Amino acid sequence: MNLSNELEKLSELRRNGDLSEKEYQQAKTSLLNQPRPAEPLTALDSNTWGAMIHLSQFCAYLLPLAGIIVPLILWQIKKDESAVIDRHGKIVMNWLLTQLILWIIAVALAFVLIGFPLMFLISIVAIVFPIIGAVKAAGGEIWPYPCSIRFFN
Repeated sequence: MNLSNELEKLSELRRNGDLSEKEYQQAKTSLLNQPRPAEPLTALDSNTWGAMIHLSQFCAYLLPLAGIIVPLILWQIKKDESAVIDRHGKIVMNWLLTQLILWIIAVALAFVLIGFPLMFLISIVAIVFPIIGAVKAAGGEIWPYPCSIRFFN
């Protein structure tokens, strides 16, 4: 039974004369001060959070490390509430670590000029993959990024 139903039941008991005004106020105060367990996330909420984890990678365009920190924080906050959100967080973290490794390789290869096309390719994929992941997450699908190394399973 949710809080509004319980308050309505108390009001009805007071109207029927089963509770005095003082008893009603005490019961209402007790009810309002009780800690409530968090309601489980619905599938729609999980899908929305999953999409937000994917899209939060674009925070890197606002602040340099925000594209790593924001998805990590969102994942850590919600991973225990839904296995779907946990899975999306792992996918994004796997991609971010893979992307970091690819950038290191591309920078090293830039000295022999082959790294520049690789940098361009990584940049394009870093935009496309999060968008596809977010769209699929919003639709309830889990889409592991292609070519991503699985650090987290």
